[in-house]
Parts: sequence; C-alpha cells; structure tokens
Amino acid sequence: MMGRGGIAELQLETTTVKLHLRAREDADDAASDAARTAQVALAAAAAPPEAEGIVVTAPMIGTFYRTPAPGEPTFVDVGDAVEPGQTIGIIEAMKIMNEIPVEVAGVIAEIYVANGQPVEYGQPLLRLEPHRQ
Repeated sequence: MMGRGGIAELQLETTTVKLHLRAREDADDAASDAARTAQVALAAAAAPPEAEGIVVTAPMIGTFYRTPAPGEPTFVDVGDAVEPGQTIGIIEAMKIMNEIPVEVAGVIAEIYVANGQPVEYGQPLLRLEPHRQ
C-alpha cells in the first residue's frame, strides 16, 4: 500500500504512540522524497506546544468529559480562573466517573481535548498559567 501511494517511510509520534513504517528498500527516490516531506509535516503537526505554564495531564486511561452531565456547562473554559482542588473535568474509566482537579491556582490558557474524547495516561488535557505570588 505504501508503494502504491509513493511513500517509502512514515514516522508518527504522539505523547502515547510511536509508529514507524518503512517500505521495501527498492522504493524510488521520488517516494523517498515524498516520505521525508510527509514525515516533516506529521512531526510539525504532532509537536506539543512550546508554551509556558503547567500542563495538566490525564492520570488514567478513559474518556474525558468537560461537563458534569450532557447539556450542562463546562467545568472550565479558556480564560477561567481556577483554585487548587477545583475540578477541571471528569475521566470515565470502567463506568466510574473520576473528577480531575488542578493542583495550583491559575488561569486556563489552552484546552487540548474535546468533550467525550478518549485519553491515554499522561496525555495533556489543558495548560494552566499559574498565578504569580
């Protein structure tokens, strides 16, 4: 399939998955060039943000929910101030709803996952800019 698509090599890395595929050695130079171009594009798209702040990560595998129940407002949105212990979302694992709290006071700068999105252990959920003391 890679040969038919003109791809000699494909490498994809996320915070939880590393995938590296290489076609047979007899792939032509055009396919190799296409693979390198695709690899650079994928690496740029998968690169984590290089912003300051504290990244809150998933403490378990499950489904992340930004709301306490369907149709209710989100726990937090970008720009919201949060205090230590405040719930920023829920991860459902094995039919158990686990509240995810923040550990420091700050302001929500970015949210990386959507409501209902599956998450892996250690996956970034959001970025928090801590309050300066």
